[in-house]
Amino acid sequence: MPDSPPPPVFRFAPSPNGRLHLGHALSALLNAEMARAAGGRFLLRIEDIDGTRTRPEFEAGIYEDLAWLGLTWESPVRRQSEHFDAYRAALDRLSALGVVAPSYATRREIAEWAAAAAGTGESVPRDPDGAPLFPGDAAMLPADEIASRRRLGAPSALRLDLPAALARLGGAGGEALFWDETGAGPHGETGRIAADPAAWGPVVLARKEVPTSYHLSVVVDDALQGVTHVVRGRDLFAATSVHRLLQALLGLPASLYHHHRLILGDDGRKLSKSRGDTSLAALRAAGLTAAEVRAMVGL
Repeated sequence: MPDSPPPPVFRFAPSPNGRLHLGHALSALLNAEMARAAGGRFLLRIEDIDGTRTRPEFEAGIYEDLAWLGLTWESPVRRQSEHFDAYRAALDRLSALGVVAPSYATRREIAEWAAAAAGTGESVPRDPDGAPLFPGDAAMLPADEIASRRRLGAPSALRLDLPAALARLGGAGGEALFWDETGAGPHGETGRIAADPAAWGPVVLARKEVPTSYHLSVVVDDALQGVTHVVRGRDLFAATSVHRLLQALLGLPASLYHHHRLILGDDGRKLSKSRGDTSLAALRAAGLTAAEVRAMVGL
């Protein structure tokens, strides 16, 4: 008899830079329930590449909150900070393909460029997250300044050379890239979705202070962990275009994607750790039960 296919793999991957809130509860519970319904595995991954914002107490809070919700997960838990070598190897592979380029413009210079352009009435293109679309070093730095920074070994970001990356894929411009969506995008998009990596421009793949990026580490981790189903919030729907491009360049398998609805605050914005939205720990301290939290997120 032929071997049975391996079980599907789901994962919940929070960052320990604050306490979990209702939006995280929805995502974690949905991943666990979909894994259970499919006879699959449920993994927990700690995305802690940014050591300036992550805290051990927040990681401990993740385990506490998820256990309170009644969830169990496989061990060991993958912590991204323990796997920089894997991301560095992927970055080296991309560099060997000729699709990585250094960028010496600082984040402050990019912000100042965008503000100056907007101040003159110039339209500033923006990425799907609303940040100014990076125009390249040459748009904001004199050529001799770029050469000087390169010669002096100034800190640089490593960005995806988008034209070179698309050329490696036959110049498809994203048309040959797609993903299968079982949830829905911000405008109800579902089914087979055409990827549009050009909407993001030359995304950062690594910085001197953090030798990887969210985009790079997430596709490497999903491949190494055999994740077959990526279930996450709708705010990451557009980012899937970048992930599919990196997967294609690195020869990694594509997952099945399911982007779920977001839990919104009273002001209509998605819940956020940075804005101090009510945490699961605070709800627990106020006497709410896990069952009541499930009801609050519509499960």
